[in-house]
Amino acid sequence: MSTHIADVAWALKPGEDFAAGRYGRGHGVRFDGGVTLAGTASEHVVGKWAAPDAVDPEEMLVAALSSCHMLTFLHLARLAGFRVTAYRDHAEGVLQEMSPGSRAVTRVTLHPDITWAGETPDAGQLAALHEAAHEECFIANSVRTEIVVAASLRPR
Repeated sequence: MSTHIADVAWALKPGEDFAAGRYGRGHGVRFDGGVTLAGTASEHVVGKWAAPDAVDPEEMLVAALSSCHMLTFLHLARLAGFRVTAYRDHAEGVLQEMSPGSRAVTRVTLHPDITWAGETPDAGQLAALHEAAHEECFIANSVRTEIVVAASLRPR
């Protein structure tokens, strides 16, 4: 099918103490298209050792789910004859302790805000588009996390 690459690189900085856990969690994430972003462990997990201006893996997971849902939704809306002119999402992921020492992102809620041109789907059509997008999203099909689409139909 296809292969997708991400190169992750981290190095201990002078003055840091790896054995004592006193080291920065900031690192680079380079994607196969050449885009590089600053990555880190979540501040909620490592406190002051997180890089403040970087993206943590939990955020990347939430963003991947949101982005995949949006791209699939846009495709399906187009095939259904609707015209989307803007799509924004405020996605929220919840990290929970599953058992002592074991955590997981257990729920991601998407809050898509869609602007339409021309005919707007009714509530049933919109729900069906979101449901189909969720079913077809490659990333949603790859995780066990509960994904909720809390979409609302905005009047034009």
